[in-house]
Amino acid sequence: MQTPHPVTATINGREETFEVIGLESLMDALRNRLHLSGTKEGCREGECGACTVLLDGKPINACIFIARAAEGREIETIEGLQDDLSSRIKQAIVETSGVQCGYCTPGIVVMLSGLLRRVEAPNEALIREALSGNICRCTGYAQIVDAVLDVVEQKAAAS
Repeated sequence: MQTPHPVTATINGREETFEVIGLESLMDALRNRLHLSGTKEGCREGECGACTVLLDGKPINACIFIARAAEGREIETIEGLQDDLSSRIKQAIVETSGVQCGYCTPGIVVMLSGLLRRVEAPNEALIREALSGNICRCTGYAQIVDAVLDVVEQKAAAS
C-alpha cells in the first residue's frame, strides 16, 4: 500500500492541503479529494480539454498533471472563476447558443478565461488555436468563437 503524500496549494484563492497517493492526477485530486466536480473527466489522455484548469494562470490538462507537482502552486478551476471577465465569457457563450450538452463547457470557459487574461484582444485565429485542445462534439465551435469575439468587442468598447 502506498503512503499518502500531503500537497498544499492555493485552489480558487484558498490555501488547501490534501493527500494524494502515488501518481494520482490533479483532476482526480480535485474531484475526489476536494469535491470540485466542475473539472470533468473525458479522455484521461490530455486530448479533450474537459479537465482544463489554470495552473499559475496557464491552462493545463489536469488529467495528465501529477497532483504532487501542484505543491505550492496556484490552481483555478471553473468553480473559482467568478471574476467579471469569466462571467462575461460564460454569459456570451449562453447568448450565442455555444452550449448544448454542456460537458465540455467548463474546460472551454477555463481555457478562454486564461486566454483573455493573457491576450487583450485575440483575433479569431488565436481563439481557434486556444480552443484546439478542447473537444466539443455538439456546437462546432462557431458559436463559442463568436462569443469570445463579442466579449473582446465589449471590452474594447468599454475602454
